[in-house]
Amino acid sequence: MTIQPHDINALRFAEIISNETVVTDAETALDLLGSLYYEGYDGIILHQKNLTPEFFDLRTGLAGEVLQKFSNYKMRLAILGEYEKYESKSLSDFIRESNRAGRMVFVSSLKEVASLFNI
Repeated sequence: MTIQPHDINALRFAEIISNETVVTDAETALDLLGSLYYEGYDGIILHQKNLTPEFFDLRTGLAGEVLQKFSNYKMRLAILGEYEKYESKSLSDFIRESNRAGRMVFVSSLKEVASLFNI
């Protein structure tokens, strides 16, 4: 795993680059969040492939747990990926509401990260 720093709208983001699953549960999310928080990052950019598939099954509660942890630390999270393959209306609603609220966003490009976190 490597970290690619990005300055986006006066915020410092850490893009996680890895070919493996980085977040497998709420604890691994918290460990990553804590480490980067104390390194001075304002947000984290994760790729969809770096999250366990259970994250996208809202019945597991993992997405909500992760969102709560990021909210507690006032840390932003952008998840880069393609979400069309998911047919769940609940997930679509969750993504839309998350993007509207602006703390955890689901995007398809880094350019979208900049537009959604336009502080």
